[in-house]
Amino acid sequence: MVKTQATPVPNAVRFVEIDADSAGQRLDNYLLRELKGVPKTRIYRGLRKGEFRINKGRVKAEYRLVAGDVLRVPPLHQPEPGAPVVVPGYWAGEIQSRIVFEDAGLLVINKPSGLAVHGGSGLNFGLIECLRQLRPQDRYLELVHRLDRDTSGLILVARKPAVLRELHRQLRGDGVDKRYVALVAGRWPRERRMVEAPLQKNVVQSGERMVRVAKEGKASVTGFQVLEQFHRATLVEARPYTGRTHQIRVHARFAGHPILGDDKYMDDACAELARSLGVGRLFLHARSLTFTLPGAGQLRLEAPLDKDLETILENARK
Repeated sequence: MVKTQATPVPNAVRFVEIDADSAGQRLDNYLLRELKGVPKTRIYRGLRKGEFRINKGRVKAEYRLVAGDVLRVPPLHQPEPGAPVVVPGYWAGEIQSRIVFEDAGLLVINKPSGLAVHGGSGLNFGLIECLRQLRPQDRYLELVHRLDRDTSGLILVARKPAVLRELHRQLRGDGVDKRYVALVAGRWPRERRMVEAPLQKNVVQSGERMVRVAKEGKASVTGFQVLEQFHRATLVEARPYTGRTHQIRVHARFAGHPILGDDKYMDDACAELARSLGVGRLFLHARSLTFTLPGAGQLRLEAPLDKDLETILENARK
């Protein structure tokens, strides 16, 4: 547990003693988790300016905390617990323009990269909080499934409990066909159409969530198909037959072809290739969904690549 005041006092410097449970974490990750409601940009600005200090000294964002460290926290404004989330106007407008499908029971959004699907883990809001603020008349809005924060593309949001239950039933079986597009490092062999490797969640010392291939993990299967080959990269379609955390990303790395822009799982050589192609984000996009919607029959929905991803492909072709 963190030794600090239960209710932070605005406009007052606080000193927090780091306990053993928090030791080993990066300072920035710790602050993002503990200072809920404080904008990420404000935290990193404070780190650059030396407003956050350890044992009275300036430290960098990547500093690893040690039990017994005394952390200086500058005066910060944090919303009261239970206060309504205020979503920035930029995200509200962006989401409104990305509604792909809507009926009485379902919303389908082409989620932008950089927006989490829900708040938590240091994030004050996500897609679902944005939607609830945008659509106060909707008494029921629940995520049907999830996408990683940096993954763009189609995501389902139920407007009725019965629709949520039915789509969950389809997701547990093979009733939902999901197809992703990814740009991976190297030349993916056309004959490699399937990656089957068990996956296990593994929380590393810093608190960052990672996934690895392990015998004791859960069975995981991803289909891959080559769409276009470039000199040092390949555009592939990925179809996850199981729904594990980071499944496509880890299976691509396991096959020897990490997804470009994947800060968690690519190596230095892939990072250099990504920079040379202008990849500034995870190149993974949920392009299509096929499922059966009660009252509407079978639907197949598609979301085209964002302009920044199309520009990267143009760079690769050159």
